[in-house]
Amino acid sequence: MFKLVSLNLNGIRSATSKGLETWIEQTRPDCMGVQEVKAQAPDVAGKFEQLAGLQGYFHYAEKKGYSGVGLYTRHEPSDVVTGFDGGEFDAEGRYVELRFDTPQRKLSLISCYFPSGSSGEERQEAKFRFLDLIYPHLQQLRGQREFILCGDVNIAHKEMDLKNWKGNLKNSGFLPEERAWMTKLLDEGGLVDVYRRLQPEATDAAYTWWSNRGQAYSKNVGWRIDYHLATPALAALARRESIYKGEKFSDHAPLTVDYDFAL
Repeated sequence: MFKLVSLNLNGIRSATSKGLETWIEQTRPDCMGVQEVKAQAPDVAGKFEQLAGLQGYFHYAEKKGYSGVGLYTRHEPSDVVTGFDGGEFDAEGRYVELRFDTPQRKLSLISCYFPSGSSGEERQEAKFRFLDLIYPHLQQLRGQREFILCGDVNIAHKEMDLKNWKGNLKNSGFLPEERAWMTKLLDEGGLVDVYRRLQPEATDAAYTWWSNRGQAYSKNVGWRIDYHLATPALAALARRESIYKGEKFSDHAPLTVDYDFAL
């Protein structure tokens, strides 16, 4: 089995101070995609380049203490791709792709951090620009190779994907336009929401993020905004999923899927 984890760290320094590395040692993933590293290369050098025997590859934001993504892996990639748009969102450190190519197969693992629009109209417009750019990129990639994108997508797709859906119909993360984009990605775009393939009816157990306000975590008033999005051939190899809530490394929980393939 190939064990793949996605986790928004909400700061790599914070998450590792709360026992993340011990959990990685116990869980033994083959690869872990992380988002919101909130660090730059000098902060990571000599400290977080490796975690529990996994080698990290990163795409940092230009702005200090902001965004940033990474992929930790036990397997050496054949290529590393950072960024996808060559402009606004590459400057924000939102996309890193590891390629594992053989004569028989072209496979990519991606860690991606979609913008949040919750801080105001300006950032919501940026989020819409991001969605407009990432969709054709993923479509082009799908025509060339198999891939799994793991990441914080910052969109709850359906009513079952968050606790208080009625109260969030006009809020970023559950806007009709965002949900329609996700539907298009899965229907016309041909990608598969791997967790939902394995757990089509899960509600409260599916949440991966909780607000820091109002005891949301203890009351499990959550959202499912972290995903594995895979091309159909890889999604068909998904066998088991888990959302780890035993310890709180971040305001997100690690989402793990076991796939029946090996690199």
